[in-house]
Amino acid sequence: QVNLVQTGGGSAQPGGTLTLSCADSEEPLEHLAIGWFRLALGKEREGFSCESESDGLYSADSVKVRFTIYRDNPKGTLYLQMNSLKPEDPAVYYCAKGLRTVADYGPDYWGKGTLVTVSS
Repeated sequence: QVNLVQTGGGSAQPGGTLTLSCADSEEPLEHLAIGWFRLALGKEREGFSCESESDGLYSADSVKVRFTIYRDNPKGTLYLQMNSLKPEDPAVYYCAKGLRTVADYGPDYWGKGTLVTVSS
């Protein structure tokens, strides 16, 4: 059974930094597509950062340059480094992985989500 355990998140000030992690210690990430999605109040779910061997890296304009997705394949862990947080970034953030590009085909597995807030 796949269990993606999310850690990190919380609150930061505008311009601040947070790091999210998402781990499944039972399965390395080699050859798997990964991604981060977020769901903000009153908005549709956004797949803003995804990476796969077949399609490379995708980063939505809303987070480009500020957010970085990366992975540790042997540890089965993916990360999201969030810099220069903005007031429009608060949301529940979900990690995801799958056999195919998660932004196009949807993930096979989801994390449970972690809340990120930005306030001064």
